[in-house]
Amino acid sequence: MRHLPVDIKKPRRNRDDGRRRGGYAVSMDYRSFLTQGLAELYPAGSKNPLLPEPRIRERAEQLMVFIREIERFNGPYGLVKAADRKDLVIRHILDSLAPLEHIAGLLSAVTGNSGGPGLADAGSGAGLPGIPLAICLPGVNCTLIERMTRRADFLRNTLAVLGLSNVTVEEGEIKRAPPGRFALLSFRALTPLEPGMLKDLFRLLVPGGRLAAYKGRREKTEAEIAAAGLCRENWELIPLRVPFLEEERHLAVLSPITVDPPGSLLL
Repeated sequence: MRHLPVDIKKPRRNRDDGRRRGGYAVSMDYRSFLTQGLAELYPAGSKNPLLPEPRIRERAEQLMVFIREIERFNGPYGLVKAADRKDLVIRHILDSLAPLEHIAGLLSAVTGNSGGPGLADAGSGAGLPGIPLAICLPGVNCTLIERMTRRADFLRNTLAVLGLSNVTVEEGEIKRAPPGRFALLSFRALTPLEPGMLKDLFRLLVPGGRLAAYKGRREKTEAEIAAAGLCRENWELIPLRVPFLEEERHLAVLSPITVDPPGSLLL
């Protein structure tokens, strides 16, 4: 396993963990935001075998370890933008998990609940949304694709700290990644949607696979999709609710087309 460079200066930790950690001034109730948000996002009575018994406290503990790793290396690595820990929990962790039920459903539709092709997180960066999804979907194999060596090193070390056995890191460019491997490919950081980029991503899917793009306002997202040349029957926008966040969020589910009208995306 590749280790992080030894010259990285980790932020000093205050004994009062609730007040300051990793350079953030922190509210004492961030754990409550996390556990309550998880409880809201886990679907009640789900029959999808990819969504096991929630075990909210256990998942929250794993996610808190992940949060601390982000805070440790956010300064030198520039992983995320967050005003404080509560902001990190809501805008990054809970935002990543907002489509949890839909992600599980999309995976099941391709794999038939029998394993096989898994989930990829393209341009993973800090491991968002891939690591939170992998924590909450322990039966799903997840691949984090990241081209920057420093961030790939961060991901490898974070996975070692978390002890996640269902996640691997793939360092390299998306366009050079081996094709035809994933049932679902998610991304938050790749924006705007662009035809060349989408073709590179579609290439990584198995037959029947889908892209799942984390997006904001519907109007802006529809304009992006139209500019990318996708036909109406090849995309769906699913409204999402992120706990404690009063902002518009959608999951754009995109599929490649099999005919080639002018200006469209052909797989």
